Amino acid sequence: MKRLDGKTALITGASSGIGRAIARKFQAEGATLLLMDITEAVVEGGEPTHKILDVPFFQGDVSSEADVEEAVRRATLPTGRLDIVVNDAVIRVGKKLTDTSLEEWNRVMAVNLAGVFLMCRAAVRQMLTQEIRHEARGRIVNISSQHGMISSPEDVSYGTSKAGVVYLTRQIAADYGRDNIICNAVAPGKILTGKSGRAVEQRWLDYSHARTPLPRLGRSEDVANAALFLASDEATFITGENLMVDGGWMAG
Repeated sequence: MKRLDGKTALITGASSGIGRAIARKFQAEGATLLLMDITEAVVEGGEPTHKILDVPFFQGDVSSEADVEEAVRRATLPTGRLDIVVNDAVIRVGKKLTDTSLEEWNRVMAVNLAGVFLMCRAAVRQMLTQEIRHEARGRIVNISSQHGMISSPEDVSYGTSKAGVVYLTRQIAADYGRDNIICNAVAPGKILTGKSGRAVEQRWLDYSHARTPLPRLGRSEDVANAALFLASDEATFITGENLMVDGGWMAG
C-alpha cells in the first residue's frame, strides 16, 4: 500500500513551489487531492499543477472565509471526510519595519496567518465529525519557517506571520489532541523553488549558504518529504511540533 492510500487531502498554495511539490508527492502516495490557490499560474513556469496531476482545483483566496469553507466542502465530497490539510499559501513583501505600509502588513497577515486560522478552523470543524482511523480523525500540516523563531532579515511582516503559525500549530495540537486531531508544522530553511526576484538575490543566497551547515540549499522536495511524513500514519505520538527542514540552519 501507498502511504496515503484512502486519504483525502486539501493543499493550499498548491500551484507553485513547495505546494506543487507536496501535491506531486501526495498523489504519488495515493491521496485523493483538492488543490487550492489564488491562481493556477506556476511561478517557476510550466503546466498548471492540477492539469499535470489531473486533480480538482479550486481557485480561491485563503483570507476569504467563504472561499476556505467552500474548499473544505469540496475536498470532503469524494469520501465524506477530510483526512489531511496542508496550509502552504503564502505571500511576502520583503520590507523592513519602517518601509512596510499598513496595507502591506495587513495583506501578509491576512494570507499567512488569518488564512491558516480560517483553514484550520474549517478543517477541525469537519474533522470533529469524523470517525477515528489509525489514531487520528484528521491531520493538519502547516508550513511555517525558521523565520518564525528568529528574525527574518528585512522582512518584518513575513517573520511575524510565521511566528504566529508556529504558535497556532501548538495551540491547535493542545486544544484538540484529545479529539485525535493532529496538528504539526514544517519549518523550511532557504528553499530554492524556482522563484525569481528578491529570493534569489546574490546577497540572500550568500547569507543563506553562510547560515546553512549542509553544503546545499533546500529544494521543494525536501519540504514535501517532511510534509508527507507528518501527514501519514507513520507520524505517531507526534503533535504540536515544528519540524525544521533547514539543512541545520537553526543548529548553528
